[in-house]
Amino acid sequence: MRIARFSTGDGVGFGVVEGGPGEEFISGISGHPFGPIQFTGERYSLSQVRLVAPMLPSKVVAIGKNYADHAHEMGGEVPDEPLVFLKPSTSVIGSGEAIAYPTALSQRVDYEGELAVVIGRLCREVPRERAHEVIFGYTCANDVTARDLQKKDVQFTRAKGFDTFCPLGPWIQTELDPSDVGIVTSVNGEVKQSSRTSKLMYDIPALIAHVSAVMTLIPGDVILTGTPEGVGPLNVGDEVSVFIEGIGTLSNRVVSRD
Repeated sequence: MRIARFSTGDGVGFGVVEGGPGEEFISGISGHPFGPIQFTGERYSLSQVRLVAPMLPSKVVAIGKNYADHAHEMGGEVPDEPLVFLKPSTSVIGSGEAIAYPTALSQRVDYEGELAVVIGRLCREVPRERAHEVIFGYTCANDVTARDLQKKDVQFTRAKGFDTFCPLGPWIQTELDPSDVGIVTSVNGEVKQSSRTSKLMYDIPALIAHVSAVMTLIPGDVILTGTPEGVGPLNVGDEVSVFIEGIGTLSNRVVSRD
């Protein structure tokens, strides 16, 4: 099932995305998708609505260097345990919204296409064999990074934390086997990253167990699972897209913040 969060101009609601590629429509639901779903009878074509971020997480927990080739291209080895950092909730935007390039503060902003896991229930200290019980679904993510500030600061908070630096979407796929799906990032139609989630060094159950041993996860929280090799710069005016097999495509245009 694909769960979308959308705006009609009169408010924001949730719906189930139905139909094939190019013929999708949204059937409205009442309440929150974490509970029992009840359809309202309202139906919208995608042209009638604006998709927004599919969740507003309390926190975005990101994992660094989780593909070996990406770790090597960044000049390092795969960490002995998952490398965890946070992105603020204020960095989250939806598909179709603009990534604001902070040109006054950074001269190198990179794309990082990733598979994102959406948590569906309150949990902590989750054993890896029970990780599937706390997952609501999956979506596409772009861990946008001010690379020059990352190198300058050493730690990641400023480089990863700008407003608009965490596009998520276009919707949440609740029925997906994430163990081996394709992930492709393109800029202006040119493929820049192409890999499969089977190359993750630490798989999703391992990540959930590791993160939840440190912090409580609440419904709507998002875990970014890491980016494959091929990261590179974005420029103002670029259109960046992250496609994940079985989910869909997240697309955002880059504009100047200044």
